[in-house]
Amino acid sequence: MQKMTDFDYMRLALELANQAEQVGEVPVGAVVVKDGEIVGRGFNATISGHDPSAHAEIVALRDAAKHLGNYRLVGCELFVTLEPCVMCVGAMFHARIARVVYGARDPKTGAAGSVLNLFTTAQLNHHARIEGGVLADECGAMLSSFFARRREAQRNSNNTLPAGESVRQHGNAA
Repeated sequence: MQKMTDFDYMRLALELANQAEQVGEVPVGAVVVKDGEIVGRGFNATISGHDPSAHAEIVALRDAAKHLGNYRLVGCELFVTLEPCVMCVGAMFHARIARVVYGARDPKTGAAGSVLNLFTTAQLNHHARIEGGVLADECGAMLSSFFARRREAQRNSNNTLPAGESVRQHGNAA
């Protein structure tokens, strides 16, 4: 059997991101790998789970911890389609993830270099190796098209009035 590459693992994370999108979640997916074996999988479930912490990375970390029977995931790598946020990086550090690989940068909440870089903060007691940009174009395109469709749907819903109501009733009259 041929050894899987970072690109292979990121493609699996993209498949999970697609599953997230299919259920109405922001399309982010993640896998946790130990010694070449996938031990955890996750995709965003914040909306469906009514859980602000249910980011793809957290879901994958929880799955891996259950699979391995330990909250410490020493020697594990995490692959995620979007640069992790502060919450997710904190969870990775607590889990002792050895290496994090992400796809697209997140210019709004990225904590691996885009907004700030927790991976280089010397005061923290654990650090992981970080690599960004793996399949960045594919990861970014999935997110961009998702948000473009969502904005278009929002515009269309704002232009549609309930039956029997006028523009004036909604305060949009010129």
